[in-house]
Amino acid sequence: MFYSGMAQPYPTIIPGLRSPFDQVKGIVYFGRMLDKIRLAAAEKLPEGWHAARGQKMKNSFDDRTCKFLNIDYAALEVKTLKGGSDEALLAWTFANGRQPSEDEIEVWNGFMTKRGWRDSGTQRLNERLAEIGLPAGTVPTMFEFIDLDEGRINPGA
Repeated sequence: MFYSGMAQPYPTIIPGLRSPFDQVKGIVYFGRMLDKIRLAAAEKLPEGWHAARGQKMKNSFDDRTCKFLNIDYAALEVKTLKGGSDEALLAWTFANGRQPSEDEIEVWNGFMTKRGWRDSGTQRLNERLAEIGLPAGTVPTMFEFIDLDEGRINPGA
């Protein structure tokens, strides 16, 4: 995966970076965002990824997650780097942002896991596939693209 025109080898294997499908207390992507915070602090995140971290890039998955939870990314970053489990960090987020209902979480998870499938994200998904030399339609969603790009699934699987 790459941003800012900086190509990374395909697949981009980053130890300690979980799938966006992985859940913390039923919420997709939150744990991956915490991983990115920790990896960036340890200087283990590819340089080209920093532009899309947090709320710098409008409608990035980090930005959308922070908006959903009504939390400031910079505040979450400070809290994350102080330590604590993912569950404790999510509890802190609920206390300092908002705690969505079970129904809201279900809708959120559905939206996030299907992003790129027949919506305004489809074009970007196809561009990302082309960037790594794969044809449009290789995977139907951005989450699956991320898993493909990071070596968790094989093309056409």
